[in-house]
Amino acid sequence: MAEKPQIQLFVKASEDGESVGHCPFCQRLFMVLLLKGVPFTLTTVDVKRALDVLKDFAPGAQLPVLLYNGDPKTDTVTIEDFLEDKLCPPTFPSLVPQYRESSLAGNDIFHKFSTFIKNPVPAQDEALQRSLLRALLKLDEYLSAPLEHELALDPNLRASRRRFLDGDQLTLADCNLLPKLNIVQVVCQHYRGFGIPKDLRGVWRYLNGANETKEFKYTCPNSEEIVQAYRSVVRSLQ
Repeated sequence: MAEKPQIQLFVKASEDGESVGHCPFCQRLFMVLLLKGVPFTLTTVDVKRALDVLKDFAPGAQLPVLLYNGDPKTDTVTIEDFLEDKLCPPTFPSLVPQYRESSLAGNDIFHKFSTFIKNPVPAQDEALQRSLLRALLKLDEYLSAPLEHELALDPNLRASRRRFLDGDQLTLADCNLLPKLNIVQVVCQHYRGFGIPKDLRGVWRYLNGANETKEFKYTCPNSEEIVQAYRSVVRSLQ
């Protein structure tokens, strides 16, 4: 039996310097490792005071950073691909979505959110908010439409009953999208007084389902951490 790899994930720490902080890319890899079911060590790094913990093996690197049997890996997508290659079936589950569309669903939401929430020109707010809402509606339509395997079981199914993007199991697509959707909801609700509309039932089924999983719930930063992270970049409403 092959020895289990020694894995250490370095992620951004919260304001207290210890618990998990606001970083969707860190949360993405944290979720991947939990879903893989492999033992690993999580190290939170206080970016204000303790980046020197990385200087011996990843000087100047941005978090997250992975150590795999002592070998440093940087860049979130590169790390994700590496883990999928190394931690593969039959020992570990594959997290690759069955449907290519699942990896693309919601991929423009975070960019449109960032443009809206950081917009310095009040006159543009309404148009940018509409653009964000259209992206959320597009995601809702994908989550509400039955996938091929659902229709194979019930050809008359009108609305999807799946929990996540690709089915009833979390995949790499969810690890990418869910941390960002959580930020969108928290920041828009706090700073602009509106969250993801409740009539987007597919999106809320998705978020509620995710909140029932330890892989998402356990890796989420405190909402106040997210609010504080955006305080300096959000234009205050006059």
